[in-house]
Amino acid sequence: MDKLAQLEKRRVRDSFDRAAERYDDVAVLQREVGHRIIERLELVRMEPVTILDVGAGTGVFCSALSRRYKKARIIALDLSPRMLATARSRRGLFHRGWFNKQSFVCGDAEQLPLADHSVDLVFSNLTIQWCADLDRTFHEFRRVLKPGGLLMFSTLGPDTLKELRESWRAVDDDVHVHEFLDMHDVGDALLRAGLADPVMDAERFTLTYPDANQLMRELKILGAHNAATERRHGLTGKARLKKMAQAYERYRHEGLLPASYEVVYGHAWVATANNAVSIPVESLLSRKQQL
Repeated sequence: MDKLAQLEKRRVRDSFDRAAERYDDVAVLQREVGHRIIERLELVRMEPVTILDVGAGTGVFCSALSRRYKKARIIALDLSPRMLATARSRRGLFHRGWFNKQSFVCGDAEQLPLADHSVDLVFSNLTIQWCADLDRTFHEFRRVLKPGGLLMFSTLGPDTLKELRESWRAVDDDVHVHEFLDMHDVGDALLRAGLADPVMDAERFTLTYPDANQLMRELKILGAHNAATERRHGLTGKARLKKMAQAYERYRHEGLLPASYEVVYGHAWVATANNAVSIPVESLLSRKQQL
């Protein structure tokens, strides 16, 4: 079983519960990537009746989706009750539409509490990297999507936080940073789930920080804790953190430390007999981006 399959779900939920209050203060990458998915939806001719936002977090993209699809019902699903509470509190930002207590669902992407063939569009921004079983997750997306339905998502690739990963290796051999799945492995999982016409591409972002401690603080605020069962249990001592920070200094450039993110985008359809809808691959070509 690979490292991604050994995530502790409860630890993930608890981490995001703790992050809910301050999450939006530091979620720069998450907002940028989510808006890029919304832009990609401009290329798709569809008028979904029901949209499921998997990993809705604080509801930022429920709001964006409600403005893009004014007649659609939006369902915000998240593993974290506190994230959902924050999303529910910002309903005033949503376009006028059908919102009630059933619009905010606390649930697991790997076991969606929705009926078969009940959703036209599944939107998921930087969430599935926290799922223990990607095959099961995609099978669940396939199950709840209607024929002709669309899955549109982003996740993280293996070059994410590579500087941090290498800096920890100067300290010990423990697992400190997840080893995220390669884009091609994610595409293969889409096919195994029975989703049609998958298109994958990747984009690289670099965030910069004055020091490694600031990076670690922001990751903590984001709820991006190490949830692998192979991680070191217990507190990480100040001496170990200092040694990691010293190792990170080799990456300093123009006075700042970089943190790389490989963002993987994907979309796929639930096939129908007449499903000829597609998005031109050339319109989704990746480009190197620095924030």
